[in-house]
Amino acid sequence: MNAVELPDADISLSFVRSAGPGGQNVNKVATAAQLRFDLAGTRVLNERVKQRLRVLAGRRLSGAGVIVIIARNHRTQEGNRREAFERLHALIDAARVEPVIRRATRPTRASKERRLDGKSRDRRVKQLRGRVRSDD
Repeated sequence: MNAVELPDADISLSFVRSAGPGGQNVNKVATAAQLRFDLAGTRVLNERVKQRLRVLAGRRLSGAGVIVIIARNHRTQEGNRREAFERLHALIDAARVEPVIRRATRPTRASKERRLDGKSRDRRVKQLRGRVRSDD
């Protein structure tokens, strides 16, 4: 599936201080990437994909229809920026997959017979587990 090209107007990226790895550097440099994607306002995705994306985003979706992704696993802004974009694209790719509609089917006669044969075989096995009678 082709990757969706997201317009810059739908995305905003900012950097905040991170609590992740980085030693004393964490207290001075804002390395955590905070990516915001305007799901409600984007025109790139159709309404069905948007609906599936709302469900997949879960608690990352704000009340205003903005998906917020915070990446803070890397020590650099570039690493966290790359991770945030990868996570957004993975979320969108998952939402673009149409769910397969399940069609109700009926079991075949042979499968019913196999099931019943197995049940009767199990019944016989369990009957043979009973007490042994003595023929005195």
